[in-house]
Amino acid sequence: MAMAKIRLCVDHALGAGQSLPLTEAQAHYLFGVMREGVGSRVLVFNGRDGEWLAEVVEAGKRKGVLTGLEQTRVQSAPPDLWLLFAPVKKARTDFIVEKAVELGVARLLPVSTDFTNSERLRRDKAEAHVREAAEQCGALHLPEVDDVAPLSKVLAGWDPERGILWADEAQAGDGVSPAGLLSGLASGPWAILIGPEGGFSDAERDRLRALPFVKSITLGPRILRAETAALAALTLWQAHLGDWR
Repeated sequence: MAMAKIRLCVDHALGAGQSLPLTEAQAHYLFGVMREGVGSRVLVFNGRDGEWLAEVVEAGKRKGVLTGLEQTRVQSAPPDLWLLFAPVKKARTDFIVEKAVELGVARLLPVSTDFTNSERLRRDKAEAHVREAAEQCGALHLPEVDDVAPLSKVLAGWDPERGILWADEAQAGDGVSPAGLLSGLASGPWAILIGPEGGFSDAERDRLRALPFVKSITLGPRILRAETAALAALTLWQAHLGDWR
């Protein structure tokens, strides 16, 4: 049976013979942009039922229908890693969300801090970026996206069984190897905390240092932008504790 290169994230349950109506945007992309039609094969996933090969049975300018054929990959869970980040400018926040999906984050928790410059984050837009990133990178899991919440509130309700790796820009250039810090950590549930463009306030630093489940780490000899710090920290964690090993 012929395979397919196009992947679509759908909301419906998946199974052999399952009818899968397309959204208007998906129909436009599949038939208007990619020039596919009846009989074309598409890979589909929903974050719950694995990945399936489907066939186009109806094609129109604004609508279309697929039929599930066979499962190509069973559902798998990502590493138990969350990302806490302060929203930054829109394009950079989009970058953080996209790369978090590509790097296997299980949950995204945007937080507002004392120096956060952009406290707004549209959850529906972030979820759309999650779906698009998952389509492109071959992910089966769709990370949950939380509403923006104050960092203080998130920390107050935190489960201490999940450690937090705090990327502390104040440690840049201290001569400590980031890889060496992570290599000694135990596997288990973790979260990574990335601050805003202005860094963390003194009060926030004092609060974080006092929490036993928070471990501060350096990300090298230079101070990184928020989106670069997120990418670097996630990469380090994956290499030492995630599913890259």
